[in-house]
Amino acid sequence: MQQPYEFTQAGTPAEPRPPAAARVLVVDDDPTVAEVVAGYLGRAGYTVDRADDGPAALTRAAAHRPDLVVLDLMLPGMDGLEVCRRLRAHGPVPVIMLTARGDEDDRILGLEVGADDYVTKPFSPRELVLRVESVLRRTRPAAQASTLSSAGLTLDPAARRATKSGSELALTLREFDLLAFFLRHPGRAFAREDLMREVWGWDFGDLSTVTVHVRRLRGKVEDDPARPRLIQTVWGVGYRFDPRGREAD
Repeated sequence: MQQPYEFTQAGTPAEPRPPAAARVLVVDDDPTVAEVVAGYLGRAGYTVDRADDGPAALTRAAAHRPDLVVLDLMLPGMDGLEVCRRLRAHGPVPVIMLTARGDEDDRILGLEVGADDYVTKPFSPRELVLRVESVLRRTRPAAQASTLSSAGLTLDPAARRATKSGSELALTLREFDLLAFFLRHPGRAFAREDLMREVWGWDFGDLSTVTVHVRRLRGKVEDDPARPRLIQTVWGVGYRFDPRGREAD
């Protein structure tokens, strides 16, 4: 039987150290997986909490708000999708979902409920540490980042706050980053590979991640998501932000 992770050479990962006091909650009912993941994260400098089911995860998160959650999809009693929904109901928190399933629908479901990334078992713990570091780095923008405004949208990167025509938008952390990138590059078409690299920080990955996030973002910023005017599809290329909100060609 294949293990749900793969061991690499012993030692501390070489990636940059995390921000001080960054807390990660690891939720997995397999004690071996949880121990390995927690061990690698701990050696990389993170403070790690653990939970082995959904209710325990929610209790831990309420007691000590995590900076990020590593969340298994298949949990007893309450699955990872429901845990993710309930965590997000109490405020934005980055979530990396673990799944042993190979079916794309399950990965997309995780993204639809707001997961920022996912890792499919078996996985390398060192890769997971890198993904944690990448997600956390992008959720902590520089305090001096300037406010972005276009087409009735206003984003404050330092406060992680977005509004449309004065009304606050409930964006996930990754949706916020994606919209900020579009606002910084109006009128330019980007392939999904470009967005994966620039917004997610990865040179590889499942491009359906980008597709799902664009769809979710359109649902929040477009007057008519079925006929998007701001975030337009450029056929054969990818997506373009048009601040004038014209009909796509």
